[in-house]
Amino acid sequence: MPVRVVDNSLPSQPSASSSDNFEDEDLEHKSPPACTLLGVGQAFSGSQNVSSPQKDEAWRVNVRIQGFDLEHGYLCGTMEALNVPMADTPVVTFWEGEIVDTKNYTFFTNKWKATSEVDIQHWTKFPSFSPLLDQVEVDGGKSLNLSNYPYIFMRWKEQYFVNVGTDCGLTIAGFYYVCFSCNDGSVNGFYYDPNSSPFQKLELQSAQAKDTGFSFSSYVLQ
Repeated sequence: MPVRVVDNSLPSQPSASSSDNFEDEDLEHKSPPACTLLGVGQAFSGSQNVSSPQKDEAWRVNVRIQGFDLEHGYLCGTMEALNVPMADTPVVTFWEGEIVDTKNYTFFTNKWKATSEVDIQHWTKFPSFSPLLDQVEVDGGKSLNLSNYPYIFMRWKEQYFVNVGTDCGLTIAGFYYVCFSCNDGSVNGFYYDPNSSPFQKLELQSAQAKDTGFSFSSYVLQ
């Protein structure tokens, strides 16, 4: 979701507890499991906290998956922010995502101004990442077996505005660290952009798993 630019530094890395070891001893790549709640057409609704030191604020958000390719670790979709104060209409962006599968993508981003330290700071915000931390610090998670792990980790990067111009006063320079639950279809994420407020939290629920009267806007990619 597009955000306003705020100059803030990242807080120190939170601590993470240790748990079971999910290292794959034979080093064979084991991708995340297929999940019925994550695929083309799936919709999610919730909010993103965009608070700054000066003001508490949250925007309502809808997301729809438009493309999904587990074999190549790819997905894409649209994100709609509904109550952006400086916009006269809901702001829709198109995003592309990387699925952390240890084959196509690891937990280390290696781009978008994200260092391995920044990666660890954000991934450790997810409690479900704790059992993976030790191995990720060694090799980015290349030797992990995620085939039976009940969570799917991703990065979502907004590519362009769908229905407003780039002069709208918002930025999509950053990206999201995302954790998806295969059990209930919930999505949690944290937005990273060195020039925006740190750790803006994205919280979404599957529209299929939760009766919210969800109705995505009529913006359709052609």
